[in-house]
Amino acid sequence: MAVVVNKPIPEFEAQATGGIKVSNQSHLGQTVVLYFYPKDNTPGCTTEAMQFRDKYKDFVKAGAQVFGVSRDNMKSHDDFKAKLELPFELVADTEEKMCHMFGVVKNKIMYGKKVKGIERSTFLIGPDGVLKHEWRGLKVPGHVEEVLKAVKALKKAA
Repeated sequence: MAVVVNKPIPEFEAQATGGIKVSNQSHLGQTVVLYFYPKDNTPGCTTEAMQFRDKYKDFVKAGAQVFGVSRDNMKSHDDFKAKLELPFELVADTEEKMCHMFGVVKNKIMYGKKVKGIERSTFLIGPDGVLKHEWRGLKVPGHVEEVLKAVKALKKAA
């Protein structure tokens, strides 16, 4: 089942760093930012993670939890998180269940070859478990500020 704006998030459950489970039920009552990125320790993904890190306190102040999601395994996530001192958890979607549910697996051309990759995307889920906003195929510069603005607007509307 795919995600649709203004509809509840379908059921899912995944493991994240810090030994926690993330599911469609685990953070009801809180605003959740799920950002999907292609790979740990790559330039664009490192920049994006650092920007979420640098604005993390603002997200928390606005009532939001932030989670990064990629197909990397837990060891890779733990190393990436430690290296960048990320204050939020990273979800290891090694079986691509969340990636397919959120529709972020795309065919890409890399070095002239067709490969399946993750399209950089962010999803804003309201405290009621409903998808409020989605950004797909985005560029890193300015994106985190845009998400933060949407989180603040959501809090104001509540």
